[in-house]
Amino acid sequence: MIPLRDNIPSKSFPVVTWFLILVNLVIFLAEVFFMNHQQAESLIYKYGLIPNQIRFGGLTSLTEIRITVFRPFFTNMFLHGGWGHIISNMWILFIFGDNVEDRMGKIGFFLFYVLCGLLASFTHFILYIHSDVPAIGASGAISGVMAAYMLMFPRSSILSFIPIFIIPFFFPIPAVIYIGLWFIGQLFSGASSLMLSSSATGIAFWAHIGGFLGGLLIYRLFDLQRWKK
Repeated sequence: MIPLRDNIPSKSFPVVTWFLILVNLVIFLAEVFFMNHQQAESLIYKYGLIPNQIRFGGLTSLTEIRITVFRPFFTNMFLHGGWGHIISNMWILFIFGDNVEDRMGKIGFFLFYVLCGLLASFTHFILYIHSDVPAIGASGAISGVMAAYMLMFPRSSILSFIPIFIIPFFFPIPAVIYIGLWFIGQLFSGASSLMLSSSATGIAFWAHIGGFLGGLLIYRLFDLQRWKK
């Protein structure tokens, strides 16, 4: 199911959503057009989250702690590995981000997004602590946005493209069902990945799961409409 749009218009211009989309796009386009393969790979290994390179002992300065421990958990969410990766992530953020931003406000939405990304990164780190594969992408943070959208706008519908054989079909699907099915798929894939391998390869399903569950847990703290009641 490919989401095309929702049926809830934005109340204001989604500044933070567009800012996040542009930052991710600029970084990705810099990788593609201004770096050779070796430079792009070096960027991913420097700023991606590589679990087995995170160490908490033997650090002697705040700078070393910041670079070795804290930086990868944050910077990895602004890197992407290919056109499909960046387009799919930014499209989902475009669809769901504006309405969540409306409810949380600009600063609150940005903080919520970053926190969900950090929770996603930490979940991946815990489960794949011995992995030497860089984890990158905004998917974990965006998963948290999807969780907030599902609970904030349960009655909205998502117009979805569903190809059946060679015939395209377009169906309005309730947000709770669409996002709920997506999450079930992530759980199934995440469980399968744990059984198949002890190291992380391909899609970081548990980062998605961690970001989603994190969004479910903390979204109320940022819901301005709830605090106004």
